[in-house]
Amino acid sequence: MGMASIDKWSELRSLASPCAILLMATTMPAAIAQAPSLRGVDIANPLVGTAPLDRQELIGNAPPPGEPVYSGQTSPGARLPHSSVEAAPMNNNIALTYPNGVPTPYYYTNPTMIGFTGGGGQTYGGNAEPVIMPVVGDWSAAPAYSQAYYDKTREVAAPGYYSVYLDSFKTKVELTATRWASLMQFSFPQSERSNILLNLLGHGGTIELIDDHSIRGISKGRESIDGRYFVAEFSRPFTKFGTFRRSPGDDRGWGIGNKDVAPASRSIEGDYAGAYVTYQTRPGDKVLVRMAHGTSYEQATRRLRQELPGWDFSAVRTAARSAWDRLLGRVQVSGGTAKQRSLFYSTLFQSFASPRLIAQKGERFTDSNGKVQVATHDRYGPVPFWDTGRNQIVLLALMEPDVVQDIMQSEYEMAQEKGYMNTSFHGDNAVFLYLGAWKRGIPFDYAGVWPYLRKNATDPKGPRDYLAEYDRQGWIADIVPQGNPSPPYAGGKAGAATTLEYAWDDHALADYAGRLGKTEDQHRFLQRAGNYANVFDQLTGFVRGRTADGKWIAPFDPQEPYYNFMMKEASGWSTLWLAPHDVKGLMTLLGGREAFNAKLDAFFSTPYTPKGICRDCTGLIGQYVHGNQPDQQVPYYYDWSGQPWKTQALVRRILNDMYGSDAAGYGYAGMDDQGATSSWYVMSAMGFYPVDPSSDVYMIGSPIFDHVRLEMGGGKLLEIDARNNSAANIYIQSMTLNGKRWTKPWFRHADIKNGARISFVMGPKPNRTWGSAPAAMAPSMSDAAGRGE
Repeated sequence: MGMASIDKWSELRSLASPCAILLMATTMPAAIAQAPSLRGVDIANPLVGTAPLDRQELIGNAPPPGEPVYSGQTSPGARLPHSSVEAAPMNNNIALTYPNGVPTPYYYTNPTMIGFTGGGGQTYGGNAEPVIMPVVGDWSAAPAYSQAYYDKTREVAAPGYYSVYLDSFKTKVELTATRWASLMQFSFPQSERSNILLNLLGHGGTIELIDDHSIRGISKGRESIDGRYFVAEFSRPFTKFGTFRRSPGDDRGWGIGNKDVAPASRSIEGDYAGAYVTYQTRPGDKVLVRMAHGTSYEQATRRLRQELPGWDFSAVRTAARSAWDRLLGRVQVSGGTAKQRSLFYSTLFQSFASPRLIAQKGERFTDSNGKVQVATHDRYGPVPFWDTGRNQIVLLALMEPDVVQDIMQSEYEMAQEKGYMNTSFHGDNAVFLYLGAWKRGIPFDYAGVWPYLRKNATDPKGPRDYLAEYDRQGWIADIVPQGNPSPPYAGGKAGAATTLEYAWDDHALADYAGRLGKTEDQHRFLQRAGNYANVFDQLTGFVRGRTADGKWIAPFDPQEPYYNFMMKEASGWSTLWLAPHDVKGLMTLLGGREAFNAKLDAFFSTPYTPKGICRDCTGLIGQYVHGNQPDQQVPYYYDWSGQPWKTQALVRRILNDMYGSDAAGYGYAGMDDQGATSSWYVMSAMGFYPVDPSSDVYMIGSPIFDHVRLEMGGGKLLEIDARNNSAANIYIQSMTLNGKRWTKPWFRHADIKNGARISFVMGPKPNRTWGSAPAAMAPSMSDAAGRGE
């Protein structure tokens, strides 16, 4: 596969053409054509991220037959920032679908509603329970459910609020939430049988109707989010009621199984255990349901009494909006288009999806070992380090340094409970959180957490898979599958990709050790940080898998994506660049600056034509995949190689094409992964991005707004101005930082920590002298200055 020439740049520049921007503006949903004077909370739309992209050139050959194209798999539900409680819609019947990634309960294009949830559930909300559904007339027990068509034009989502009209039942549903409780409001039509159904999921549990307005239950399957116990109270007494479940045993009959419905019963236990209540209603009659979870019925009831003592839906909704207004209002933008402003605040909203608050200081929670404890600080759940650990943790450090302190303490305590620091999916990236926060001046016991960070990286019995092999030979071998099955092969060790991940982690650990004065550890980890070069094949010019005897795996096609064979959810093209800690060193491996730029040009212009179908590989620009983590930092690599104008054009293209370019205006290029893809938009739209989150360096892109005002911790302000900015004027002509001429396409946190003003002058053509000098290159491990920063 030959490298593209520099002439390929004309193809890259067309990405950000004025025509593309004009098309985007003319197809934006009318709902977001708002006046720029509106506050961020007024134009943030939680539906953003719930739809898939729909342009074939962006989604390539995905999805595999029988599956939907990945959306951002975000939730449009009502919640507070970082809350484990969310009142959310469910239009994806997970129990009756084949797994295709993660158990997301909502997919924008699905035409029928299954129910609504008001608890947490792990990660994507697919395990939230109980499921609550208003049904007028006949109903079916879970897992079939009584599905209802709903009117997309009457679906409304705003921070802290969700509403939809169920056409099948002529019923309006409204949802809002507090920190620990959810509130649902159902407006029914005229009917003798207006029902509300409530049920647990397939793992079952116990349901009890304890009086004429209360239902409570215990789930057998819930993990420690907001608790296994729930209490739900109804605003209107019910006189007709009963229980249901899936019948015991394995007899499936001719359908999905047999049901067990018991009219007038007050308790039931089993799979899909649930209850139903029935009302006679007149047009517009409202029934509200308030619910809370806890580690016991007592805690759930206490949360309900404290947070929802009454039935004032409007007041609760207003309070939720105010909470979001305080947070989203810390960033103010002007300029850009109405759609860009809406996407900015929508992605900023989704950026706070994780980690989730488990317990506030003084509350009881269930720890990693299943023990109930009292929180000594705000306790958060695990950080998805492979995902948000690459960017979102930096956004949180900028906007919520106090929250980051509690997050770090929560992870530290989980390490103490389990013996090892948490990892997430792939790699060992917790060190990024701690080192990045340390460099940004956030106070913490960094020496105290070091033994756990070090143990992860040195104990072969710990969470780093294949650590002994990696430590011994400097790389992780892979096993050639019998018969050499076609990609995307899911077996194997992801040896090449894991080697790169560990090398990146080790560089951060070396830096950390140096700050603590632990020179022996610093030397050890710094030596291992260069291991990424051990899986670089000079002959092909790509990162490539090796067998145990050191031979390169063949056949090898860098276009083919693999899930766990050599690579991790990526192709050789995408994995090549996974050395953010040493971009200069990678440049050297590829033959120097000119060859590096040619390889980047080829990466962004070589047509995507693999034989294998990778469901995660969407959001395409050539071989670049914006829809997954391995290469999301690469558009900023031109900042290292003397061609920052290419970064500027690519960033504008990605912001335009990979977010909201679908017919609905809500599409993402692949999963958001709890705020990662959203955070990419937020920081890139402001004009900078943390390629290596463990570093204090921000790489410069192309700001889309005329003015940004970001409130950092301690009352410090970061203001960013872009003069002559427009859809055509995407290139930086000059820059000043605090009034001083700035010629580097990067800056450090130290440059802005006390507040700063960054001013850009933009233009329609690249200024090829700005930021392009070799001396302007950002630091890398290969620089002497990059060691032990």
